Amino acid sequence: MTRMPSGPGVWMKTATATASDEQIVELALAGDADAFGEIVRRWERRIFALTFGMLGSFEDARDATQETFIAAYRNLRGFRGEAKVSSWLHRIAINQCISRQRRGRVRRESSLDDETEKGGARFITPAHASPARTAERGERAEAVRRAVNALQPELREVIVLKEFEDMTFQEIADALDVPLSTVKSRLYTALKQLRMRLEVHGMEVARK
Repeated sequence: MTRMPSGPGVWMKTATATASDEQIVELALAGDADAFGEIVRRWERRIFALTFGMLGSFEDARDATQETFIAAYRNLRGFRGEAKVSSWLHRIAINQCISRQRRGRVRRESSLDDETEKGGARFITPAHASPARTAERGERAEAVRRAVNALQPELREVIVLKEFEDMTFQEIADALDVPLSTVKSRLYTALKQLRMRLEVHGMEVARK
């Protein structure tokens, strides 16, 4: 008969793996040194995708992601549970990106091709379908990249969160700590500007 592992360490690992993000934060605050590692495991890829979408540079996004989790760990006791852990992490990540942009350490014309390929297709559609649609995909991706990069930071972050991260309006409002109406207004403005920029490439932004 196979014996099942036992002991407090195994129980804590099982509890962490099945717990909600908020419960894991409680475990970390209670002294579980490994609990926060589960938060990092769950959210590292999503936070990197966000920082890459904001910064457009692999190196800067990697550093900002690391700084996000360091800042989150150092400020665990500041998490009051008023928003979800995911929104809290997104807010920290956005602040990290904004700080890096203000310090001028970001290459503004870096590549967003990977994120554009994954997320851009959800809100960019060709104005005129043709047999050459597949061949033109790279050109459209480049046009989207440049259009997103040209947006003001507060507009770009809403586009990235909504279209690339697929967050709800309320989740974006929580992450940015702004009213829901502000999120909707910024998204409307961002899409309008993208539409204007992309029309010259024979492309359209899908209307919301």
